[in-house]
Amino acid sequence: MKTKLHIFKIVAKHLSFTKAAEQLFISQPAVSKSIKTLEEDYKTTLFVRKRNSIELTEDGKSFLLYVNRILAIYTEMEEQFLHKKERFPELIRFGVSTTLSNYIIPKSIAKFRAQFPQTKFEIISDNSFSIEDLILNEEIDFGITEGRFNNSKLHFEKFIKDEIVLVTNVNNNSFKKGSIDLETLKTIPMIEREKGSGTKAIIDQFLKENGIKALHTVVSLSSTEAIKNYLYHSDHYALLSVHAIHNDLVTNKLKIIDITDLSVERWFYFVKRTGFQSQNLEFFENFIRTNYNF
Repeated sequence: MKTKLHIFKIVAKHLSFTKAAEQLFISQPAVSKSIKTLEEDYKTTLFVRKRNSIELTEDGKSFLLYVNRILAIYTEMEEQFLHKKERFPELIRFGVSTTLSNYIIPKSIAKFRAQFPQTKFEIISDNSFSIEDLILNEEIDFGITEGRFNNSKLHFEKFIKDEIVLVTNVNNNSFKKGSIDLETLKTIPMIEREKGSGTKAIIDQFLKENGIKALHTVVSLSSTEAIKNYLYHSDHYALLSVHAIHNDLVTNKLKIIDITDLSVERWFYFVKRTGFQSQNLEFFENFIRTNYNF
């Protein structure tokens, strides 16, 4: 029952069976079957199915309130009984690519330490290639990086999906329709990440697949924060993670320009040496998956 309730909560969050399936790493039919079973068990309709979307019914909204309370109790029970004897090293040292270290991981680590205050962290922030080198050299046991690269010595597991979007200063009115085509993308002044950045590698791959050899790069900077601070004072453009600009959209500093016929999506991955096993690492990974957006 707990699993079905959790699936319902994720579907209610995204209002999408497809996105829920992606987050939960299960098939969309499995998600649909779980929701249908709940509706049959409780003799009600939880979602209204439309052509391209779904919405919670009034019963669905009420059901969600109960689900949140029940899942919270499950969590308390598990922390009290299942994990009360969990022991972790005094220090966990791992590597994280810069986008993750700035915008996603810190809040999960804060919650982890609230539950396991004896554990300290040393988090190395660097580009994806550097993190993977540290893992291969056995200087760290694992990391979380942007993109997946072909290396049989490394094992990758999906974490969360990301989207790379074109952004500019909110006061830049060069494209009043809020969108551009691929030909225009080739000509506008771009600010890019440094060579070796996982973000840049993913962008370059997508551009190559769409017949674009290079962008009109005018400045290269070593961090997303540096790029954003540049854009606050310029009408230039950059391709950045949507996770990195959330607060800038809310505070009306930056805006997204849609690119017609181009969608740049990627996954963030847990990375470790092939064959490396650790119960602590497995628990820590599951904790991060569950709490990255708490």
